[in-house]
Amino acid sequence: MTDTLPHIHQILESSGLAFEIMACDDSLTDTQAFCAHYGASLENSVNAIVLKSKRVPPEYAVCMVPALARLDVNGTARKKFGGGKVSFASSDETVAQTGMEIGGVTPLGLPSGIPVWVDSSIMTFDFVILGGGNRTSKIKVVPEILLNTPGLEVVTDLAKPA
Repeated sequence: MTDTLPHIHQILESSGLAFEIMACDDSLTDTQAFCAHYGASLENSVNAIVLKSKRVPPEYAVCMVPALARLDVNGTARKKFGGGKVSFASSDETVAQTGMEIGGVTPLGLPSGIPVWVDSSIMTFDFVILGGGNRTSKIKVVPEILLNTPGLEVVTDLAKPA
């Protein structure tokens, strides 16, 4: 399969923005492996990371950070959750919360109610490469498409240099 999920494709089409759907072997969904194999730009690649609070019940958020940076889990992300401990969601939790598998999570077409926090540096990119909603595609699009995402907040210093 070289396409995104139908509802994600509809979001792309209705945005009016140029986009490219890139095929991805599901064994190459790791950002660095994908970029190395397909010659894609690592500098423009963005990782979607699902975090959860340790509260009961837990709260979840999708964090978008540049591939060449790391998520500030115990600083900015923790503050966004209101303090307390946070951790990475498991693979099963990621699927349950997003409907997407790790390696394919995209902020486009998430179920309602999941906050999306985007590191502010991403909005300065000429284009971004995102997960396609599945493990067999990636999406190349301008970052402005993210501004149409429900629950999205652009966050300063969500990412730290790697």
